Formats: sequence, C-alpha cells, structure tokens
Amino acid sequence: MGNKPKVAFICVHNSCRSQIAEALGKHLAGDIFESYSAGTETKPRINQDAVRLMKELYDIDMEKTQHSKLLDDIPPVDIVITMGCNVKCPYLPCKHREDWGLDDPTGKGDEEFKKVISTIETKVKELKGRLKRK
Repeated sequence: MGNKPKVAFICVHNSCRSQIAEALGKHLAGDIFESYSAGTETKPRINQDAVRLMKELYDIDMEKTQHSKLLDDIPPVDIVITMGCNVKCPYLPCKHREDWGLDDPTGKGDEEFKKVISTIETKVKELKGRLKRK
C-alpha cells in the first residue's frame, strides 16, 4: 500500500480540536495515515490549555511540531474530518468525509478538555482500524 492516505482534521480556527486530532493522529496512527490540520482562519498560537494537557497526558509538545494553518497550507487529502462546526465547516475536496461533532472546549475547564481529548483519541483509533482493513 504505497502511499498512506492523508487525513485532514479541520475546524474553523485550527487552534484546538483539530490540532489535538493532528497530534494524536501522528502519535497513534502515523504508521497507517498521515495527519494534517487546518482551518478557514488561524490563531497566532495553539490553544494553551490544549498544549499543556497534551504534554501532561501524552508527553507531546504540539508547539514544537504544529502551528495554526489555513486550508491552502496543506496538501490535497483523501479524508476530511470536520470537528463539529456544522454549517460553517470548511469544504475541502476529498474521497471520504465525516464529522466528529465535538464541542469546542476553549475557555472551559480541564475536565472538558480531557473529555474532548479522550473522544478524539478513541475516534483516531477507530479511524486507524477502519483504514487498516482497506
């Protein structure tokens, strides 16, 4: 299976959920698919709560390897996963598209963040399982 499928995790701001998904995608499923994240707008920094908790939970420093990107900044992808921004969700051409319907934890406490991170981890593992079988 020469080229690994490219997966883009997208939401409007590319600073929190999609960044976590990119980091966990690389961390947990880098052998099966390539992970990218992007948004229709960018933030100067990745959400600091997300950065702190990802360090704490997985020892991943997102600021070292990731930054907020626009849709035009990533290569063409096979799979687009929107984080749950409904109508405003950015459109990218792809072979497969799904929405993970995640609430944005920005501004909420660590518990909310951890819930979202844990849900993203589960969904990344499910996606990995599905792509492995293809």
